[in-house]
Amino acid sequence: MDIRLLQPDDASAFVSLLKKVDETGFMLYEGGERETTETKQRESIERIVKDELSTAFVAEENGELIGYIFGMGNQLKRKRHCAYIVIGVVDDHQGKKIGTKLFETIIHWAEAKDLKRLELTVMKHNERALRLYQNMGFEIEGEKVASLLINGEFVDEYCMYKLL
Repeated sequence: MDIRLLQPDDASAFVSLLKKVDETGFMLYEGGERETTETKQRESIERIVKDELSTAFVAEENGELIGYIFGMGNQLKRKRHCAYIVIGVVDDHQGKKIGTKLFETIIHWAEAKDLKRLELTVMKHNERALRLYQNMGFEIEGEKVASLLINGEFVDEYCMYKLL
């Protein structure tokens, strides 16, 4: 398994990866809801590649993308020291330390960019992800009550952070 930077030529495979990860039920998009095209995804990746305060890495195994992590920076002077993190790993590859390796990679990138704070949110009931984030040094900062509506039920999220 390799961790590498996401490239514009990955657009088609990345759209497929996003849709697979959406099926886990723990992402913002519901399974089948994402409507992005290869062209739109390529444009999005190109913007990220050009943005010095943002990045995206993918986990690849045998030529297949199986996980990703984004670090989305902020152009505002008061927030330039922060990046928002989004991570996803395909269901049948979870529990194999892929998330840990993706986090190690993005933390190294953030330190090289002299960032001081990483942020993310996680559904309260996503215990596996919560353990991973805490193992990577993230702390619960607060709670977003009734943040999401999933299958007719309101779901709370934790806001988490890590200082570098």
